[in-house]
Amino acid sequence: MTKIGKPARFGARFSKITGAVATYIMTLTLLTLTLTMASNAQATTEVNIYSYRQPYLIEPLLKEFTADTGIKTNIIFAKKGLIERMNAEGRNSPADILLTTDIGRLTGAKSKGITAALDDAAINAEIPASYRDAEGHWFGLTRRGRIVFASRDRVSDNSISYEDLADPKWRGRICVRSAHHVYNIALIASMIAHHGEAQAEKWLRGLKENLARKPSGNDRAQIKGVYSGECDLAIGNTYYMAKMQLNEKKPEQKKWAASVKLLFPNAENRGTHVNISGMALAKHAPNRESAVKLMRFLSGDKAQKIYASVNHEYPVRDNVPLSKLIASWGDLKADTLALGDIAKYRKLASELVDKVGFNSGPNS
Repeated sequence: MTKIGKPARFGARFSKITGAVATYIMTLTLLTLTLTMASNAQATTEVNIYSYRQPYLIEPLLKEFTADTGIKTNIIFAKKGLIERMNAEGRNSPADILLTTDIGRLTGAKSKGITAALDDAAINAEIPASYRDAEGHWFGLTRRGRIVFASRDRVSDNSISYEDLADPKWRGRICVRSAHHVYNIALIASMIAHHGEAQAEKWLRGLKENLARKPSGNDRAQIKGVYSGECDLAIGNTYYMAKMQLNEKKPEQKKWAASVKLLFPNAENRGTHVNISGMALAKHAPNRESAVKLMRFLSGDKAQKIYASVNHEYPVRDNVPLSKLIASWGDLKADTLALGDIAKYRKLASELVDKVGFNSGPNS
């Protein structure tokens, strides 16, 4: 019994030791699990945004997103260079989402290999196919028409086409910013897509001869040119009208806006050329889950309504009510040609601008 007793006492001691070890191991396991869960929680409660869109334009949306989800948003804004920055950062990039102001940057980001393909049923259901990449690398969020601002006093026409802008009747009467600007490159690319290179070049030469001056300034500067009598037509984006009409800091811009009427080119046939602001999922997004949640939010009902009411842009979805101000401008019948099909002609469009010497102005 004694012999039996000793092993029994040892067994009891061993049980205590192994129990303590087991408890220690379990504690470590639970601690590791807790840290992992905390790390994962942190990773899914924030999203990092690289944005070409000015912060004040998207802050109302991001505040709503955080209020709805509890996910914190961090944003870096720059007018240029973000795509190059993401490319240089590579796998170490903190960016989860890229927000851009035009189709050129969206397709440019994809071509640089810094975006990830996303096939998300919820997003695809909200954004029409013509405003998203066929492979899921970018998605449109808002539309802006590239329209004609015509003098109320000196232009009797109430309709116009892009093709009309090359008509000699407008000789010396049109103002436009640099043709190399992304907005105009997209417009020229759309003309190539619809008419072919030869016809687009002929049109561009005609438009050049109709310029009132050498291209310079931004879109609002062209409308100012109409107000001052320097030209009778100006080419610009729709949302600049709201920027002028509501500008309390520079009330003179309200006068510029009041001097023009909005003509939506090709409204009677193929529709007006539109550009988009948009989003893309970063290839190396460290917070992918949160990023996708934000992308779903931005394409959803609440965000689309905010875009329309606060930013005075056209939502990518026709079923979202417009702001009263936008509605007062008239209906936008958008060109149905997919922006991806237009964007592939951007390089050729830029080459045509140089070929015809557009930015040198008329008679050059």
